[in-house]
Amino acid sequence: MTGSVGYHAGLSAEAAVARDYENRQHQVVAKRWRGEGGEIDLIARDGDQVVFVEVKKSKSFGRAAARLGRRQMDRLCAAASEFLAGEPLGQLTDVRFDLAVVDGRGAVQVIENAFMEA
Repeated sequence: MTGSVGYHAGLSAEAAVARDYENRQHQVVAKRWRGEGGEIDLIARDGDQVVFVEVKKSKSFGRAAARLGRRQMDRLCAAASEFLAGEPLGQLTDVRFDLAVVDGRGAVQVIENAFMEA
């Protein structure tokens, strides 16, 4: 996907993932949050825990998951660190990094704790 089609498919995938988190009683607090380190697709709260969500869309869940690389994980961690600077507990905040994959039919699968900051 390229250009406008890819952009709108990404927005649609992010909206589906946000609905999934809300249906599971998470509070979505930011969409496409941007810091100097990069962009975070979704940020949610699960009680006191902050959940950073990377959304990937492809024809299958496996292909979508394979699109997340180490450099992108590093950028997400850097952006998350910036976001946490505004939290009351700062870097001591309980966090989780999830990967949400969306397949060609629009089905959502969430992989909780998909990666940890190394």
